[in-house]
Amino acid sequence: MLTERQDQILDFVKQHQRTHAVPPSTREIGRQLDTSQATVMGHLRALAKKGQLEKLADGKWGLKAAGVQTHLFEAPIYGSIPAGLPAMQEQSPDETITVDPTLFGVRRARPNYFWFLRVRGDSMIDAHILDGDLVALERREPKPGDIIAALVDETDTTLKRLVRDRGRFLLRAENKRYADIIPTRGLESQGVVVGLIRRFA
Repeated sequence: MLTERQDQILDFVKQHQRTHAVPPSTREIGRQLDTSQATVMGHLRALAKKGQLEKLADGKWGLKAAGVQTHLFEAPIYGSIPAGLPAMQEQSPDETITVDPTLFGVRRARPNYFWFLRVRGDSMIDAHILDGDLVALERREPKPGDIIAALVDETDTTLKRLVRDRGRFLLRAENKRYADIIPTRGLESQGVVVGLIRRFA
């Protein structure tokens, strides 16, 4: 049985999670109920003991989803990557997005091993990757047929499909207007695309 204050906290967490897809921070809960973070923490632990909430991977206290543990991860978005002709560009963190990596088949997300890039261009439209999409990438060894964020000839970055042709690797667009990219000095995979998020205007 929950106390009145615990009911209030649980209701706020539910509403926040429905609206924002992530649980509120202890500071947000404290502001909403006009109480200290220490008091909020005590109530959250009590709610966890009663099976109402659980501590998630990002340290926040959230709802159990149909008895299945949700592992939220704060994934960085590193600027944008051309889905067109390669472009020289230094990637720098732009923002972060809180997601459940298992939605993308990633069982254990780790910093520098799971992240997003914003797509720029139309060379991958036949693979249903559009300008403005956020592609999720995992750092692992690519296989022929994978779509990768590639570093070409040590300077240029692009998003293309990795193809093995006559014993050599090249990059292929998913748009017939673009020719294959054949590296001359080297090809390095920076990450393999495991999914995408599309933001509608």
